[in-house]
Amino acid sequence: MNDAPLLVAKELVVGRTAPLLERVSLQLGPGECWFLLGPNGAGKTTLIATLLGLLPPLGGEVTRAPSIADRSGLGFVPQEQQFQVSLPLTVTEFVALGLQQHMTAAERGARTAAALQRMHIDILARRDVRALSMGQRRRALVARALARQPRLMVLDEPTANLDPHSAMTLGRDLEALRADDGLCLLHASHDLDLARRFATHVALVVGSTLHTGVAAAMFEAPLLARTLQGQEA
Repeated sequence: MNDAPLLVAKELVVGRTAPLLERVSLQLGPGECWFLLGPNGAGKTTLIATLLGLLPPLGGEVTRAPSIADRSGLGFVPQEQQFQVSLPLTVTEFVALGLQQHMTAAERGARTAAALQRMHIDILARRDVRALSMGQRRRALVARALARQPRLMVLDEPTANLDPHSAMTLGRDLEALRADDGLCLLHASHDLDLARRFATHVALVVGSTLHTGVAAAMFEAPLLARTLQGQEA
């Protein structure tokens, strides 16, 4: 496995017009599972957009591996409210939408089938995507990102509003992608149970500062523990 960083941020200032987060520094590497934690409105989504190059930083710099910079090695799973499908698409057709159009039909089919199987929704391949349950929709969104064969997958609240069993099952399947394929995962999440179970690293927003570190140490830090307890309340 290539252990070179996939993304490095140095002294980043994040915001659309005024700074939300300042002096952000972090490094994402292959096989890591990052959980980005913090209250609503803290700047998590804005930070993700800046890290991915969708929003310019107000200061500092972001260095991305070539496959991340050109999006070929990037998979993105949006929030549930962005799942809007008005056309009659099968699950297979929906997942294939994430692939480059220049691929051959055979390659598109193989990638799509593999992603459906990895997310355990191959049995739903011919179902109308609009008829899926919430949990099935989340898996279809992950499969669409996974079909790109990414090196970095960014997930924005992937388990929001799922029951605890469904959330943990999805978490285990995502963990298998990390452990088996060396995928780097970055979750923006409020699911602390999932974070404690699967995170290798944590990035926690406290005020305008991003605290980062190895998960075990982060969850034991007194200040951060109090912040997380407040989020759980």
